[in-house]
Amino acid sequence: MAADPRLTNEAASTANNAITALIDGGGGAGYIIFYDGTIPTTADTAIGAQVALSTCTFSATAFGAASNGTATAASITGSTAGATGTATWARWYQGDGGTVLDCTVGTSAEDVNFNSNVFSTGASVDITALVVVVPKT
Repeated sequence: MAADPRLTNEAASTANNAITALIDGGGGAGYIIFYDGTIPTTADTAIGAQVALSTCTFSATAFGAASNGTATAASITGSTAGATGTATWARWYQGDGGTVLDCTVGTSAEDVNFNSNVFSTGASVDITALVVVVPKT
């Protein structure tokens, strides 16, 4: 692949739609689990000693159609934290548990940002907005 690819709006949106459509696969609503510890090397790497802190559930159709390489999530059902810890990464799943992607979690400049990424057992975990961007350059 080129060292400095520059996608058209159509190419970036098509790629994004393919990625976000995977979340809707698997016979049910997809979900996102927030973990502590080190993010695995790839999304194909099994989870090790990381602790699942909280699970939020995507709508049956997780994302609207991408525009200009950006797709916005439909509403996401929040949850209560099942464990206490610092969320440092998340794995996105299809409804049947198939992995779609991993991303970083923090309080700024990460893929998913919370006001506080320190979760306490029983505390509410809510996602008010989420977008997936396939960069054009």
